[in-house]
Amino acid sequence: MRVQRNHRKALALGATTLALYALSRGVAPEPPRASARLVSIEPIADLGDACYREEAGVAPSGQSLSVAFEPPVYAADTLDLTRPPQRTIRDTYPIYSSIAVDPVRDEVVLQDTNLFGIKIFNRLDNTPPRVESTTPKRVIQGSQTRCEYNAGLTIDSRTGDIYSVSMDTEDNVIVFSHAAGGDVAPMRILKTPHRNFASALDEESNELYVTIQYPPKVVVYRKDASGQEKPLRVLEGPRTLLRDPHGLALDLRRRLMIVGSWGNSSDPNVAGSGRVYPPSIAVYPLDANGDAPPLRVIQGPKTQLDWAGSMALDEATGELFVANDVGSSVLIFKETDDGDVAPSRVIQGPKTGLNHPTGLSLDTKHQEVWVSNMGNSSAVVFPLTAEGDVAPLRTIRSAPLGYQSVKFGKPQAVAYDSKRDLYLVPN
Repeated sequence: MRVQRNHRKALALGATTLALYALSRGVAPEPPRASARLVSIEPIADLGDACYREEAGVAPSGQSLSVAFEPPVYAADTLDLTRPPQRTIRDTYPIYSSIAVDPVRDEVVLQDTNLFGIKIFNRLDNTPPRVESTTPKRVIQGSQTRCEYNAGLTIDSRTGDIYSVSMDTEDNVIVFSHAAGGDVAPMRILKTPHRNFASALDEESNELYVTIQYPPKVVVYRKDASGQEKPLRVLEGPRTLLRDPHGLALDLRRRLMIVGSWGNSSDPNVAGSGRVYPPSIAVYPLDANGDAPPLRVIQGPKTQLDWAGSMALDEATGELFVANDVGSSVLIFKETDDGDVAPSRVIQGPKTGLNHPTGLSLDTKHQEVWVSNMGNSSAVVFPLTAEGDVAPLRTIRSAPLGYQSVKFGKPQAVAYDSKRDLYLVPN
């Protein structure tokens, strides 16, 4: 049996917007009206029900199979397109990757990773059900801000300065003054290693902590560091058990550093060394340096950890709050927990309004925990003692009630499945 398969084309796009073009051989472009750049077109496997191995020439059923491939076109063969897209798929609402509450100034700061901005609200804002959104009191947004795929918000409680981590494409920590608004340049820009995620401040020692996803490490700088300044110390190495670190919390009272890992691991110098471990939360001395092992590790199926994002510690009670993204929950552990332990409490359920929460911040002054949702353009706040399927005290929404985000994060490619009339977008 001879099977002819026409392979789909993968169009690589580096943006939060998907611009869709008509791609057809032998069709001349329309007259120039706009400018776009086609990064690459490559053949990908057919998305039908049958899978096959090209090298064997045998279908899963054992039948003989011969496949006709179209010649590949690789990224080196780039070309310019001078026609606009036929249509655009875009999320026009914010996607909130991080949150920081400022109880001194009664403000809540939300990081919008979709529209590349920072939105500042009043702490007591509460969006009524029939209102589409709450208008922020200030917005930091524009080309001068250097905001691009940001997360890791931290606020200096003494000055109100806002620290934001520019991930993936910028590799910076950018710092704005408390009163900043509009299209303004940061006060400081600190260059960090690639794939940064979270930040935390030790205001007693004037130090800034930043997690790096891969190769996994925690880098510690002077709080006022800028430019190409080198870190004071770096926690990294196989004994650390850091595996794709994300969330970060500091216990200044007990002098501890707490780091959450997703579990992805490999040696960058050894091909094929990749492994996936269970997600974990590791506790280290605050001044840990080099290849230092953790004091204890929370890890195992009882923990419910699943792509955990931001973490925050209530030093008075020793409770660790964790934004659990895929679980759409907030997990609360004891800081002294070790091994495969269940959370002491879990906030989860349809009443909570939690929808892919990745950002979390504690307000111990008002005994509240704030959580930002990537899934529905909102932030919700609960009492510190909340548990189960409870309604939030207040909700700040930047989209209509019931809105579900398309969850575009950093789409790097798109493929079209003509059999199912679907666009496939990896984030």
